[in-house]
Order: sequence, then structure tokens, then C-alpha cells
Amino acid sequence: MRFSANLGFLWQELALPDAIRAAAAAGFDAVECHWPYGVPADDVAAVLHQTGLPMLGLNTTRGLAGENGLSALPGRGAEARAAVDQALAYAQVTQTRAVHVMAGFADGDSAHAAYVETLRYACAAAQGRMILIEPLNHYDAPGYFLRTTAQAEAIIAEVGAPNLKLMFDCYHVQLTEGDVTHRLERLLPLIGHVQVASVPDRGAPDHGELHYPHVWEVLTRLGWDAPVGAEYRPGGETEATLGWMRAACSRG
Repeated sequence: MRFSANLGFLWQELALPDAIRAAAAAGFDAVECHWPYGVPADDVAAVLHQTGLPMLGLNTTRGLAGENGLSALPGRGAEARAAVDQALAYAQVTQTRAVHVMAGFADGDSAHAAYVETLRYACAAAQGRMILIEPLNHYDAPGYFLRTTAQAEAIIAEVGAPNLKLMFDCYHVQLTEGDVTHRLERLLPLIGHVQVASVPDRGAPDHGELHYPHVWEVLTRLGWDAPVGAEYRPGGETEATLGWMRAACSRG
């Protein structure tokens, strides 16, 4: 197995360039982030080049205080498209492979229509990059528009763009739907990225109700060879929580 350090959670005490260096030193194969926009893209690109790590993904902006994305908010289409443009421009400089288009807190038919419209715009503007959508659980993100893998599957079919994929976060899926490994198997053709954390505390993937050694086995059997995103809250020094990764990598 190969792993990507999500620097939205890991090494949060460091500036993004230093966090990338820390991830490289710890043995990660890639990095990903949430909202890197406070750091010049050229600075991030330089350290990615220095370390040899690819950046797998970043998010569109959350929006105003208390918001969690703009793409499904009726009447906010211009802002949603601007957020997509911002993310894609940053991804171009840093050679980031995918952009997660965040839906936001919304519900109903008008929200669905707004989301589909923004996703079509993003997919057309992506210039070969992957566009990701991610269902979020109702405990961490109550009222978030995209809630289940079934909803995501239907939206991907409706948009009809080959570069629109599902971000399958095992933590969110387990909390909302369960049956993680069967869903991985069934949805594999739609999945663009996989993320992990323990359930229910979102700590390192070495405890809780999901047995990740089995998840690694299933992903290996399915032929998944891209780095899996470690998007968990370390609850202290990140280096002290990485035993799970050493154990997974030692399995081959």
C-alpha cells in the first residue's frame, strides 16, 4: 500500500511547505491538502519538486464564515465558478491531480440543479484534472448537501463527465452507510480517491470499528494502486501516530 498525507490534519502546526517536507521525511508517497490558498502556489510547487512528492488533491474554498462550500447554494453560481477557477489555477501551478468541489450546506431541487451546473462547469474547465465529490457524514457536517454514495453515484451519472469521480472517505461512509468494503467493490469504477481514518473518533486508522488491515487487503485485491489519503486527526505529534502506516507498508 502507498499513502498520502492529508496536510489539512497532519502536521497542522507547520507551515504548508514544512509540512510537505515532514511528510516526505516520514515516508509518505504523496500529499494532499484542504485550503492551501494562503501560501503562494509557486512556493508549494517548489517544495513539491524538492521532495519529489505529488500533490493529489485540494478543495475549493469553503466560502464565508460558517459555510462549507458554494457549489450547491442556489443563487451563488458566480461565486461557485470563481471558487472552481481559483482551485484549478492553484492546481495548475502545483500540478495537483484533482480538485474536490465542495457542495455546501443546502437541500432540495434548486440545490441539486446548482450543484450539477457547477460540476459541469468544473469538469469542462479542468484541463485533464480530476474533479472529485465527497459525501460527508451528518455528525460532522449536518446539512451538507452531498450525504451518501448513492446520491453521489446518481449525480456523477447525471453530469456525465468522465473526469468526475467519487472521493470515497471510509470514515464518512462508515458513519453514514456502513458496509465499507462491499461499497468499495461496487463503486470502484467511480472512485477517484480513497481516504481513511478511525471510526468514530477520526483518529489514526489503527483502532475503532473499522479493521483497516482488512480494508488494505480488499483494496489490494481490487487492484487499487494509488496512494490512500490519511485524513485523520493525530491528537498530538503526527510522527507518534504513524505505526499503522509502517505496519501496512510492511505487508507489501
